[in-house]
Amino acid sequence: MENVRLPLPTASPPASTAPTAPRLAGDLAIWFFILAELLAFGVFFAAYAFTRANHLELFDAEQQALNRSAGVINTVLLLTASYFVVRAVQAAERAASAQSARWLLAAIGCGLGFVGVKLAEYSAAFEHGISLSSSPFHMFYLSLTFFHFMHVILGLVILVALWNGARQGRYHHGDMNGMETGAAYWHMVDLVWLILFPLVYVIH
Repeated sequence: MENVRLPLPTASPPASTAPTAPRLAGDLAIWFFILAELLAFGVFFAAYAFTRANHLELFDAEQQALNRSAGVINTVLLLTASYFVVRAVQAAERAASAQSARWLLAAIGCGLGFVGVKLAEYSAAFEHGISLSSSPFHMFYLSLTFFHFMHVILGLVILVALWNGARQGRYHHGDMNGMETGAAYWHMVDLVWLILFPLVYVIH
């Protein structure tokens, strides 16, 4: 009788891990809001560029009078604040609530620094008699920067709310929607400034 050879069992291949579907950070509504705000700023920027093209000498001369050092300081402050916000989100994801709150507090400090520098700029401008009606350049400078300034104020209100939530341990892995939504808004504020600063303060 012939020996029957049974096939040896083969190791089954490891079960493939299904790739995680991409997820939009934060609430969907905030992204619609961000797109609408970016569109509004885009219209402002386009109007500025168009007007500047028709008043090159005037815009260049009055642009030279701006305090670029203050603009650079504010750029550093906003970039640093965004870095702190990123670290706060990462800490919250690890359920390190106290650490997240500290990072948010540091971001708030940078935001308040931006507000202080900007208010000093406005004060100096008003002392020199600069207003919305002074010239086309000053109209755009004041309106654009003040529009952004108000977004920074709203961003600070959001960061304070996130800081309070982080102190209470409200954010952790699986429940990051509020933190990510607020962070997305703050990064939008930072992005707009990175376009506004060179456009208004630097580019000739």
